[in-house]
Order: sequence, then structure tokens, then C-alpha cells
Amino acid sequence: MSSVDRTADDTLDVARIKADFPILKHQVHGKRLVYLDSAATSQKPLAVLDAMDRYYREINSNVHRGVYTIAEQATQQFEAARAKVGRFVNARESAEIIYVRNATEAINLVAYSWARANLRAGDAIVLTHMEHHANIVPWQILAAERGLEIRWIPLTAGYQLDLTGLDDLLRGAKLLAVSAMSNVLGTINDIRPLADAAHAAGALVLVDACQSVPHLAVDVQAWDADFVAFSAHKMCGPTGIGALWARRELLDAMPPFMGGGEMINQVTLDGFVPNEVPWKFEAGTPAIAEAIGFGAAVDYLTGLGMDAVRAHEVQLTGYTLDRLTERFGDHLTIYGPRDLAVRGGAISFLFEGIHAHDISQVVDEEAICVRAGHHCAKPLMKVLGVPATTRASFYVYNDEADADALVDALERAEKFFAF
Repeated sequence: MSSVDRTADDTLDVARIKADFPILKHQVHGKRLVYLDSAATSQKPLAVLDAMDRYYREINSNVHRGVYTIAEQATQQFEAARAKVGRFVNARESAEIIYVRNATEAINLVAYSWARANLRAGDAIVLTHMEHHANIVPWQILAAERGLEIRWIPLTAGYQLDLTGLDDLLRGAKLLAVSAMSNVLGTINDIRPLADAAHAAGALVLVDACQSVPHLAVDVQAWDADFVAFSAHKMCGPTGIGALWARRELLDAMPPFMGGGEMINQVTLDGFVPNEVPWKFEAGTPAIAEAIGFGAAVDYLTGLGMDAVRAHEVQLTGYTLDRLTERFGDHLTIYGPRDLAVRGGAISFLFEGIHAHDISQVVDEEAICVRAGHHCAKPLMKVLGVPATTRASFYVYNDEADADALVDALERAEKFFAF
């Protein structure tokens, strides 16, 4: 972490933060790199890169198995990172944090372990129209396998969940699976009322928190969720590591997700006894360096302060929305709430008559990285009535100069396609 990360008024010192990210010194097409695709994956600060490098250089060994010094050091750092991640989301204990490859694996773990042990033909699962494919397809697979019903919470004209029929949708349901923040619309969903309604109906609650944990303070106890999934690579950490938080009593009752080493307590020719939580769900050699990097990312964000991270993104998102509207008016459609209190820093948009991918390719010539496509949310694209959008997404290392560069590049792109 940089020595000074915040200014005196507790807002982010973005110029100093940029210096912590080596890739931002890189040039593309001879121009300054402007990275605006953090909703897909964030960049990594030196603190994370160095932590992973030190593991490989100094204590590279397996965890939980060796009794020699560097193996014990590796195990200590691996489990210390788990504890950091747990504190970051206010888990009751570090054992409630299961290491997974990513949030997709976390959701699949719940689907294959808890859901297959508890759901039967005729049971219902409630999803929303703004879900990522990772929080749709596992449930569709299960529904086809078990004869389950999937129900959908629709959207309002203001790009928020339409909760007018929530009680009917939850009646008899066993699970509500919902995103805390849309990766397309930026919409922030108020999880606690949803959890209260689901629990009152007898359903458990799974939250896809990939877009919220990196960008605002998350408290899984305050949410009163049952399962929460998130990925390190969207919060300044490495790829290949993420976490499932779940209530300890649920984890204790769930069967193992995969079989192999580490997840067992005893194996005989007649069967096996699973290990304790969390290791019951962590078969095989884990992503050790990545877990240590995950812990370093949590340290970095904790040093910045999540309230400051959120305040910075609210200001920058508002500035960008205003500039886009002022510059392009009705030529540009922006998808997502305009109320900054209920939206994050992902801004999806479309120019009239110009394909999203064409815009992305043209602005890349200005070294500006934006995403174009369906953003792993094809059902939402159908609801919006578009095949794809262009998306710019902001994070701690972005500032108004980056937003200005985006607007200027989009103006050049619009002129290019106006012939």
C-alpha cells in the first residue's frame, strides 16, 4: 500500500494511488493507458504483486501438510489471508470463508452441495432479470435435473428491481439468488429487505457480491444473507481466487463439493470422513500465492477505507454521467439509475445507430479500455432490447481526467461513424 492514500479530507488521493499500479505507467499505441474495465477485472497494486512474489521466492511450499519452517510459514500466511477476508465482510469466524477459484465456482458450490441435498421436484428458486450468467446457469442446470421452477423478479423502468410481486414470487420458494450490484446497470440492490422477505417465506438467500465487495463496505451479518460469493480479481487481487461466505451451520450440514486430498479427515477402503469446515470444501492443492495476494488486496483496500472508495466512485460516476449527457444528449442512451445513491461505477451505454463493439475498438486507438458485449447478462440484454452495450467501469485509480479522456474519445468515435 502506498504511504499516503488519502488526502486530509479523507477522499482518495488518486494521483498517489495510480503510482501503486505498475500497469498504469504502460503506454498503448504510444498513449497513456486509461483503464475503464474494472467491472470485468481490476488492476493489481504493487502490494499484491510483491506479496505473491515473496511467497514464490521465499516460502514456496504446500500448506497444511509440511512441518518444516517454510511450509508452516506458507500455511500461516494462507490462513491469515482467510481471516483478513472474513473480517473484511464481517464473517463471524474465518472458517465461514471458503476459498474458491472465483464467484462462479462459489455459486456452483452452493448449487451442487446445498441445493442438490435440499431441493426436490416442484421447489422454486427466485432470480432477477439483472443476474450474471454465473447466477443463472447453475440454477437452470439444477432445475432441468430436478424439476425445479425458476421465477424471475422483473425490472422497473428506472432499472431497479420491481418488488411489487415479491411476496407471490417467494411463496413456497426455497432460495432467492440475487446480485447486490448489477455489473451492467450499476444498480445497487438493498439486500436486507430482500433477505427479510425471503426468510419470512422460508427461503435462503444467496448474494452475488462480485460488484459490491470491491466498491463499498459490505457486512454479511447486516445483510442477513445465507451465502455470499465474491472474487479477488475485481478487488485489486489476483485471478484464480475468490470466496464463498456462508453461515457455519449451513456449511457443517452441506456435503463436500469435490473429493480428494485436504477435504478428508479419514479414508478407508469402506469410505471417508470429511474434514472440518472450511477445508471440507477445499479439495487438492489450493491457490496459495493467490490467497496470499487476496489478503494483500484486502489490506490495500482497508488502508484506503471503503467509505472513501465509495465516496470517490459516487463523485466520479456523477461527473461522468453529467459529461456524457451534456456532450451527447439524446444521441447516447445510458442504462442504469441516475440516482447515485443506488448505483455503482459501471456505466453502460449505446450510441444511436452504432454497434457497441465498434465504439470499443475506436476508443482503444486512444488507449482507453472499455468493455463491449452482453457482459455475461444475455437475459438482461433481451429485457433492454439491445444485443450489447459499451461499458465503462471505474475504480480507485480512476479520476476525472480519465472520464474526460473517455468523453473526448467517444466524441471522436461518434464523428468517425457519422460519415
